[in-house]
Amino acid sequence: MISTELAQALREAGLVWHPLSGDRFQLDEPEFEADVFTVSDMTVEPRDYPTGRILAFNGTTEWALDSVATEDALWLPSESQLREMLRSTFRSLRRLSDTYEVEISVGGSTLVFDHPAPADAYALAVLELLRRTH
Repeated sequence: MISTELAQALREAGLVWHPLSGDRFQLDEPEFEADVFTVSDMTVEPRDYPTGRILAFNGTTEWALDSVATEDALWLPSESQLREMLRSTFRSLRRLSDTYEVEISVGGSTLVFDHPAPADAYALAVLELLRRTH
């Protein structure tokens, strides 16, 4: 799973989240710092209102929560979602002895991002693309 720090960096760089079933997220609330939630039609579902989009907690998933604005939730994109964001720039994922390398091609240049976790290596590559486009 992507680290909280990289998820925050992606959001700050302009990554926009449109919640879908299966997406994982954390809340920007100290009491829920270690909790990871999953969007699901049965338990946590996105709802649109004239005032904005919320994530509604249904049933007893979190008895202390009714809903939260999506701005107060931190999306934790999956490895496959991050790879998809790279689109045609993605060249390869390589596993080395103690790290993973993601290689992308941008404007004729080859860029390599490494991290011990493959999702974070993908996140670093996406972060670079966001920095170049925003």
